[in-house]
Amino acid sequence: MNTGGVAAAHGPTLSYAAPLFAHLPRADQRRWAHAYLTGLVTAPGKKTVRSLAAAVTDSPTASQSLHQFINTSPWEWAPTRRVLADWVEPRMDARAWTVDVALLRKRGPHSCGVHRRFVSSTGRSAVCQLGVGMFLTGPECAVPVDWQLLLPGPWDLDRDRRHRVRVPDEVHVPTIEHTVMSMIDNLAHLAGPRLPVVADLSGCNDAERVVRTLSRRGLDFMVAVPDGFRVMLGRRPGRGATARPGVEVSARSLFHLGAEGVPAQQPPTDGTPQAVTVSQVGVPGLVAERAAAPHVLLAVPGRRHQRLWLTSLADRSIEVHTTLLNTPRVSRLAVRRLAAEFGMADFEGRSYPGWHHHMTMVSAAYAYCVLGAAAPRPLPWSHAEAHLRGAGVQPGALP
Repeated sequence: MNTGGVAAAHGPTLSYAAPLFAHLPRADQRRWAHAYLTGLVTAPGKKTVRSLAAAVTDSPTASQSLHQFINTSPWEWAPTRRVLADWVEPRMDARAWTVDVALLRKRGPHSCGVHRRFVSSTGRSAVCQLGVGMFLTGPECAVPVDWQLLLPGPWDLDRDRRHRVRVPDEVHVPTIEHTVMSMIDNLAHLAGPRLPVVADLSGCNDAERVVRTLSRRGLDFMVAVPDGFRVMLGRRPGRGATARPGVEVSARSLFHLGAEGVPAQQPPTDGTPQAVTVSQVGVPGLVAERAAAPHVLLAVPGRRHQRLWLTSLADRSIEVHTTLLNTPRVSRLAVRRLAAEFGMADFEGRSYPGWHHHMTMVSAAYAYCVLGAAAPRPLPWSHAEAHLRGAGVQPGALP
């Protein structure tokens, strides 16, 4: 493979790529992995396999080889993601593990996980795939280090359809709880401290279960919760003498019960959330040692209404809370860049392994460009928005 062109010279170095793909058993797989990665970084415009191949070689058969490498070559993506997370972690000031969503519009019904979903931001339904990503997130940078493809219910029942797109037998329709916790488990090898988990669960029916599971694992969190999320007002749940009288209410009802809101310190006017502390609350159903600790319910004004956030970090400053509340904004910007510059929505295959292969390569290309030595000039925001309108990529809350 001739990759001696000018474009390839500006792509990821072998010193970066080699550890990511060291587990691949064949030399030709490792070469095509580096070529695909280089193409994602250097190819202009839409990232088709043809454009990726043209960016790195003049071989007329290269696009076919890249398509085969991504779609049909049987390589494991988990080892690459582990190495990627190990590479990313020491290179950024990570403050949280942020869970974010990429809604990827598709034209046909045949790709793995495709279904019709209502998109609240547009008021219309869309045929799409839904990817859930785990981002190592700092104040100004977020890098995805793991992905899950959500499979809607019908994908559990149609064996022929699953077989056609190579969904493994052990992969079933996951709950949001299972999706979030499996990605957290995949980060257990990281050497740094366990970071708080930040996720928008405001539209999630499993929000209370997710919070209980995070608590059971001893993880701190900052999560947006639905209006009906149950909290304890006036007491901290406990056992025996530690229990105090109180009442279980919905989070939104605290506004009607006269819970005192204490304005937070005003953050800079740069798009960071302006939170208001609503109340210290208890959370029913947690393990005793976590239930006895207070949690803080925060309200963040939005365009339409206040969004409620619950955090286990009641003893932290408002500055810490504001930083964590800002991480979804940072990860959403990353989702937009992944689509506009790195081809996240340009995957042409239909298979389950192919989707994971492509998302792994896109994540590695993005990490190299934002944290490596060859960081490109940021894409103008107006250009990114125009590209997104065409690609149909929509970040958002967990369903």
